[in-house]
Amino acid sequence: MKNSPTIARLVRRTEQWRHAGPENAPPKEAPVLRPRALTSADLIGDGRRRPKVIVVGSGYAGLGVLQYLEARLPAHAADLALVSPVDHLLYTSLLPQVAAGDIEPRHLAVSVRGTLRRTVSHLGHVTEIDPAARNVTVLSRAGVPFTLAWDRLVLAPGAHTRTFDIPGLAEHGLGMKNLAEAVFLRDHVLRQMAYADAAVHEAERRAHCTFVVVGAGYTGTELAAQMRRFTMKALAQFPRLRSDQVRWLLLDLAPKVLPELDEHLGIGASRVLRERGVEVRLKTSVQQVRPDSVTLTSGEVIATHTLVWCAGVTPNPLVSSFGAETVRGRLVVDERFRVPGHAGMFALGDAAAVPDSTRGGVPAGQTAQNAVRQGTAAGRNIAASLGYGAMHPYQHRDLGFVVDLGGADAVANPVGLRLSGLPAAVVTRAYHLLALKAGTNRAYVAADWLLGALMKPRTVQLGFLPPPHATIAQVEQTELYQA
Repeated sequence: MKNSPTIARLVRRTEQWRHAGPENAPPKEAPVLRPRALTSADLIGDGRRRPKVIVVGSGYAGLGVLQYLEARLPAHAADLALVSPVDHLLYTSLLPQVAAGDIEPRHLAVSVRGTLRRTVSHLGHVTEIDPAARNVTVLSRAGVPFTLAWDRLVLAPGAHTRTFDIPGLAEHGLGMKNLAEAVFLRDHVLRQMAYADAAVHEAERRAHCTFVVVGAGYTGTELAAQMRRFTMKALAQFPRLRSDQVRWLLLDLAPKVLPELDEHLGIGASRVLRERGVEVRLKTSVQQVRPDSVTLTSGEVIATHTLVWCAGVTPNPLVSSFGAETVRGRLVVDERFRVPGHAGMFALGDAAAVPDSTRGGVPAGQTAQNAVRQGTAAGRNIAASLGYGAMHPYQHRDLGFVVDLGGADAVANPVGLRLSGLPAAVVTRAYHLLALKAGTNRAYVAADWLLGALMKPRTVQLGFLPPPHATIAQVEQTELYQA
């Protein structure tokens, strides 16, 4: 709340009053930070102009930094700029519900321009960082490169789908990392059911109605549970298909579902998956992918035209492109988000290994919860580097996790309280609405859930097709960072 656009506007007004004269000074509770004496570590730039802060990435981490700086820094303290290939923050936690048709795609996109007021937004990808010249090269969405100079550079470019060198995966696997992939998957599943409905042979019908999800983590588990529910409801529109012909499989090399979360969540999610009819294959993955089949590590060949890859994420390749130290692809930073050896450079979010001082310096997890808190904490430290306030190490207290399995099914452990079923579903939906950040988006998503509970599902295809020979790398545009 304290970093909302409304508060930011109040801050700007109080700043105007402060400059208008002492009789109009802002009240003591105004959140604007007071300047302090600069040290030699703060003096970056020529000292004759306002320093420029460039933030790369419009996710929770990057947007959180800019919200803090807009709300807490006086307008004259710095020029703010954002570089991102999209003009919105995507609430990725609900992407499985976009694929399942429960939420309209636009309702998960929080407008950057509606959230920020002082920040100049540049649409494009940062493809090169020059720490010596203190500039970045940006490739615009029109394909035209340009450079931007910075005094503070904040790297929060997020992550991409992590893939492995499995034959056929790059060519035939589908991802679940952005809106395009979620909407395309929904259309793809409906197309496969339409093909099956028109097929003559039983084997052909079953192949089109078999869907394989790899990765029993947060995204894969939610996707398998919700898409199974979606296809069962969609059967009413395909009179020649039977429920026993529709098959969903969830694979993972781990020994349990949701291996990275509380055991209670994994057990509860496994129970719902079994009740829904999802086949869970643990200690199993994919050995080869073909257009019409997948071969499992067990040697079993499954006839299918659909493989969805949800086996984790990897940091954006940008962070390893300029010679800074990385660990498992994540940029090494100190507890105050500073990149060692690169003055004025900060990093956070999925692309940075941020030490958590509450856990003995172990890097914080790649979760939305961490990204949100890091945005505020990093914003505070960046303001301190400009002479406003003091730096503090990042500290994180786990508030628990929520896993939405569709309908009235969910598992959650808020602040250690173990919930399942309807109570967990209520907590899960409330958490998602709170985390959405924008009132308009909250209203639309709540309306989507209400209408979904009262109305029959819409099973029409929207006509979304991928580019010719599209791959996960092309859809997520990771080829821009390849040398």
